[in-house]
Amino acid sequence: MILKLHKEGKTTIPVSLIVISILLAGGFWVNTTLGYVLLLPALVLVFLVFNFFRNPDIKIVTDDSKILSPCDGKVVVIEEVEDNVYFNGKVIQVSIFMSPLNVHVNRNPVGGKVRLVKYFPGKYLMAFNPKSSSLNEQTYVVTANDRVTVAYKQIAGFLARRIRWYINENDTVTQGSEYGFIKYGSRIDILMPVSCKVQVKLGDTVKAGVSILASV
Repeated sequence: MILKLHKEGKTTIPVSLIVISILLAGGFWVNTTLGYVLLLPALVLVFLVFNFFRNPDIKIVTDDSKILSPCDGKVVVIEEVEDNVYFNGKVIQVSIFMSPLNVHVNRNPVGGKVRLVKYFPGKYLMAFNPKSSSLNEQTYVVTANDRVTVAYKQIAGFLARRIRWYINENDTVTQGSEYGFIKYGSRIDILMPVSCKVQVKLGDTVKAGVSILASV
């Protein structure tokens, strides 16, 4: 099976391979033993680089009555919060933490029309820090259809300082389609109406475009 790589790796992967190769060659040049000592860590780094930018094909079953996970990762927050950006009231927040080992493709949790896309500069606190949801650099996207309106935030972390998004206001998107990418581990917060029925629990591992977070 051929490994499918994401477009965000088209620059990072070659540069990383060149740097790793130079360091490894330098190790052999200094001392053959040192070169062999560095060989295994170098191979591990090569594996991690390719693994991070993998973009596997998935089977998406669209359903307007469901809210799908926008990313791979672990559910770390389920709580009722106040949203003052779009909803101006209480919403249910489900937060998913992505480690560097997760697939980092971000997908639309619902289909519909994109009502809002905002970028907020900010800090780079650890992604699992509760304050990162409001203080860190992030994007805020709202998509609505006839059944539900959902907001979802890409949140930068201590390592994740490269947020990418590919949608604009007034775009029509399909559920499970790719909308962005975050480099090197972070989190996504999903904000949904309090009437939604959450179908995951803390600690659950979820998959982008496949796992159901809630029903409408």
